[in-house]
Amino acid sequence: MPEFAYVARSAGGQRVEGVLSAGTEREAIASLSTQQLFPMEVKVASGEVQRSAGRRVRPQAMAQFYLQMAALLRSGVPLLRSLEVIGKQTTNPALEHTIEDLHARVTDGESLAEAMRRHPKAFNELSTSIVRAGGEGGFLEEALERVAKFTDQQAELRSRVMGALAYPIFLSVFSLAIVTVLIVYFVPRFETLFSRLRERGELPMLTDMILGLSSTISNYGLLVVLVIVLVALVLRSRFSTPEGRWFLDRWRLKIPQAGTIYRNLAVSRFCRVLGTLLSGGVSIVRALRISADSTGNRVLAAAVNEASDNITAGESLAAPLQASGQFPSDVVEMIGVAEQSNTLEAVLSDIADSLERQTWRRLDLLVRLIEPLMLLVMASAVLVIVIALLLPMLKSAMAL
Repeated sequence: MPEFAYVARSAGGQRVEGVLSAGTEREAIASLSTQQLFPMEVKVASGEVQRSAGRRVRPQAMAQFYLQMAALLRSGVPLLRSLEVIGKQTTNPALEHTIEDLHARVTDGESLAEAMRRHPKAFNELSTSIVRAGGEGGFLEEALERVAKFTDQQAELRSRVMGALAYPIFLSVFSLAIVTVLIVYFVPRFETLFSRLRERGELPMLTDMILGLSSTISNYGLLVVLVIVLVALVLRSRFSTPEGRWFLDRWRLKIPQAGTIYRNLAVSRFCRVLGTLLSGGVSIVRALRISADSTGNRVLAAAVNEASDNITAGESLAAPLQASGQFPSDVVEMIGVAEQSNTLEAVLSDIADSLERQTWRRLDLLVRLIEPLMLLVMASAVLVIVIALLLPMLKSAMAL
């Protein structure tokens, strides 16, 4: 049961503060009245807010929640009863706790969107904005279905990208582990064997370099790791500043091949969010503000925010996006045509689908190129180590 912090006045006019447990804010007020206290302020205790807002729910579970809510409401089931039914059926503890809190707040008089906004890790701003527009416009069921579709699409895209990158990442880690084991544990066994050749100055340079690298890692490996960790922490601190984040986001867009993929994914996400918000009845200025954050890139977000300012001044959307130079020209052209034909919502969805297909093909090709490249790098590293160890033996054999 949630806890509520209150400030009240006693019958004698004295100020009283404290915390009590109650199902809803209304119950907390009623409990104070039975104690002859006149509430001045009643709110959820800060610790309860953190526990409630800090629960993260998987996108797949959220998409299922939206679909179930839409189906129950479309069938004529009241909102409170729908929340109660879904809360009893869900097997996700975090979602169950969130639904219970939604039910309590809606019972207490809050709208569904207002209650959702108190759980930012479960319901993002996109979801709450569309649900608010649906509740105010009388199409809540349709709004929930749109949010469910969007959530499911984004989860699927994220899953496909991570699935495509999983094998190259595993291959990189595996290759690094093999080379490290060879240098740290295998190469030092030849140190004694080659010591005489080194004293006579007959040890090949490649062999000497590999032995030196092995000795350095063996003796100073922990120090090297500490330096790497320290550098990583310094870079992380640097990139956490506004200037650092701006530099990092701009650099991501300029990476050969990978930068194009990253840009297309960000623009695709922007178009889908903007189209979903506009279809849900959200005003274009507010929709642009929300979709700007959905890009995940501050350079692109700045371009979108500038476009929203121009729209407020009565201009079109395509012109400032084109002037920013951050959006693909074909995307800007399609947006411009859609504005003139008043089909922006549908065209934005088509743009997002097209960009995702292009990105997936490009990502698939890049992954196919990375896999043999990683194998080649690993094989080359092992070959260099083997050659370095065999050269002195071959040189001695030839001398005989």
